[in-house]
Amino acid sequence: MANPYLPHEVEIVERIQEAPDLFTLRLRFTDPERHRAYGFAPGQFNMLALHGAGEVPISIVSDPEDEHMLDHTIRAVGRVTRALSRLQAGDRLGVRGPFGRGWPLAAAQGRDVLIVTGGLGCAPTVSVIHYILRRRASFGRLNIIQGVKHSNDLIWREQYQRWAQAPDTTVQLAADAGDALWPWHVGLVTELFDDIHFDTARGVVMMCGPEGMMRAAVSRLADMGVGDDRQWLSMERNMQCAVGHCGHCQFGGDFVCKDGPVFPYSELRPLLGVRGF
Repeated sequence: MANPYLPHEVEIVERIQEAPDLFTLRLRFTDPERHRAYGFAPGQFNMLALHGAGEVPISIVSDPEDEHMLDHTIRAVGRVTRALSRLQAGDRLGVRGPFGRGWPLAAAQGRDVLIVTGGLGCAPTVSVIHYILRRRASFGRLNIIQGVKHSNDLIWREQYQRWAQAPDTTVQLAADAGDALWPWHVGLVTELFDDIHFDTARGVVMMCGPEGMMRAAVSRLADMGVGDDRQWLSMERNMQCAVGHCGHCQFGGDFVCKDGPVFPYSELRPLLGVRGF
């Protein structure tokens, strides 16, 4: 088993500029044996370390069966991520991981899946969407709902269009405020739930985004008959050590880094929205 405290060297094979402040690093371990041995589940994350800048937790967005690349999509918002944004193909950095609990994809097989994301925090669900689309026959209907505050905040428009063309897949987009050219819904994400074809008795929900949006979504879905144990949320906290030692990401009696970041709502119900947690 790899030492969870020890970063392993990776090389940037490709850098993709997704948006003005959003980029994807496609990585490969420089040690071939480490690359072959590495494995992860969708929803888990790595700690990316850059000498002189620091370390930051980043969701893994590639498919777990992709033997060639390990992809991370990163928004340049802080000291470490801005330093990472200046790297180019051929540069090297360190990776620790994978860490945390991922999405319940084994339990979701054969069932409808509803992906709900809000704001700009959709990276944790990208690996789920890729996973399901590559194994389309193993899952029921896939509904993808993305909400943003303003229509200009929507990224990856072309990717959403590609996903919408997949079999038994529906993509719906919403903006709290839309411009004249916005062709989708103007309003709240939860207003789109009435238009989806989703088996509320057996289907599985996976969501991430602002906690206010997620609280509203789980409440609306509960009213529709979706049980707490079938609604899974990816939580964000200040994760620094990734092994539950530093305490920065403590959430009640749990640590988001090792007990999450993905939790069933049945575990989150007592704490979600409580000030201080």
